[in-house]
Amino acid sequence: MNAHDARDMERKSSAITLSDMEVFIFPELIYSLVLANIMSPRIWKWRDDPWFAGMEKLKPYRRITRLKQYIMDRYIFNLDLDTWGLTTKEKELKRFRDFISEDTLAQSNALFGYEGDKYYFDIDIRTHFGLDKYNGDVIPYWKTETVEAMDAFRHRPGYETGAGECVSLATLYAAALFLICRIPLKDIYLMATPLHSQNFIDIDDGILTNNRRLVTKNMWFNGTALSAQARRALENERVTILAHETGWIHTIYDQATIDPDVYAEFRKKLNMFLKTKLTDDLLGNFLRHRSDLQKCFQIRYQMQGVDHYIPAEKAFAYERESSYSLTDSTREKLLAEIDREEFISGRIAGKIVLNDLQDFVRNNNIDLDVPDDVDRLKGWFATGCLHREEVISSILRFCRVNPRLPETGKRYQPEKMPLNINTEMSREEIIKRLEDIRGGNLIADMAFYAYRDMKRTEQEPFLLAAIQRNPVSIEGSKNMNLQDIIASVESMANESIYDDSGRMAQPDEVWNYQRGDGAEKALLLANIIRSRKPDIKIDVKVSPSQVLLKADGKEYSFSSDKQLNEQVWSIP
Repeated sequence: MNAHDARDMERKSSAITLSDMEVFIFPELIYSLVLANIMSPRIWKWRDDPWFAGMEKLKPYRRITRLKQYIMDRYIFNLDLDTWGLTTKEKELKRFRDFISEDTLAQSNALFGYEGDKYYFDIDIRTHFGLDKYNGDVIPYWKTETVEAMDAFRHRPGYETGAGECVSLATLYAAALFLICRIPLKDIYLMATPLHSQNFIDIDDGILTNNRRLVTKNMWFNGTALSAQARRALENERVTILAHETGWIHTIYDQATIDPDVYAEFRKKLNMFLKTKLTDDLLGNFLRHRSDLQKCFQIRYQMQGVDHYIPAEKAFAYERESSYSLTDSTREKLLAEIDREEFISGRIAGKIVLNDLQDFVRNNNIDLDVPDDVDRLKGWFATGCLHREEVISSILRFCRVNPRLPETGKRYQPEKMPLNINTEMSREEIIKRLEDIRGGNLIADMAFYAYRDMKRTEQEPFLLAAIQRNPVSIEGSKNMNLQDIIASVESMANESIYDDSGRMAQPDEVWNYQRGDGAEKALLLANIIRSRKPDIKIDVKVSPSQVLLKADGKEYSFSSDKQLNEQVWSIP
């Protein structure tokens, strides 16, 4: 197999397993999964749910918040190391050594050494993800799930709803925004960082998806724990991949397929979203965000005409249990709820009066882009409790996040044929359009592999992925003899997690969810047998209603509803 064919095979098989590593190497795959979810009948069925009745009458933001609650109720975030198993750096480097160097990976991928800014050194990245119990060469597979695999989590012990990791949730959101909220694909951007994936939606001031939640510009700057969590990736990591309907751009590759004008406009809008003016309310939000600085401030409150004071950290603590806020027009109501004994009648020495600082910011229209204004603001922090330079630097970072996006100086090579799918098209029309452009649009072509469509793709990539990258079923059955394994497989529910004929689950999906069509069960058994006997010949004879597995002189028969064409799969 020549280098071009080898890369093509790796890309196609990667579109099936969709590990974080594979998506990093082949950036076109993240949007291919969006298209696979758009083709899926699952999300189209959401349109019939009463929850979405009357959506066409709502403004876009209201539609999106309706979708958010639907997703919140039906999916949880999952990053369990045991779900899709483990691999090793050595194995993955060997697999991709002709495509990317170890040094490049170490600079860009968290599992291969990249730790971003100081934040990631502080948390100890391997301990953070539970990898510290393994040797330093072990890394998780962390496969991105299709909507069907996300839904199927409810069949696993301990799960009452669907689940998925961050890329799964981001691609699910993108597809559902298009299908349910009728947001055009041109307004949806997918951003992947070494440890996270989220979307930017270009409506109003912009909206970010963050796992299951949504973040508006106001929420980004409100200083709450949820916004702090949402800010983490863009504050501490570089954006390695930006994907859009026009294509993608990647930090490490010189070539990009995204429309450069679209990318320039995205950069402009994201920067506007991440930057805001310093106001008196925002100053309070900053203190909510930086709880470690609250001890240096006090709040003034008048009772019976006499000024009283309360340490800011106490006031913020009361805020957490109240419907009122310390940083907006409801401050007076919040302070009125606090027990009188929490206040003292004189100013507290060494603490800045937040009211006075906010008056200064409001009355002087402080502009953080003007050095003289910043110097005047700095004068307020001449107290032993604070390091003024650090405080000013923190305020600037809070008000102006500078995202580290892929550089613009790339060789732009657009896809020969644009996607050209819109919210008015039917599912059948979208699938036909994607089929028609497969020869001129790599993202569309790979979508059918991510869709697991064995009728529209060749068998080899699927079989390669099934046998080489499904360690969970092998590990889970390692203490069982073959007869017990066969009995266990036969006892699984005879139903595929994929509704359509021709679409198939991988072995570890069958094992994890304890269900599968006969064709899927046969491949699960083949995966386990191959791991135990790597040199024997294994064939799977497929027909529309039956599958026959031949291995080591024995035959195992399974009934199938996948309606696959008659063929023989030679297990690699």
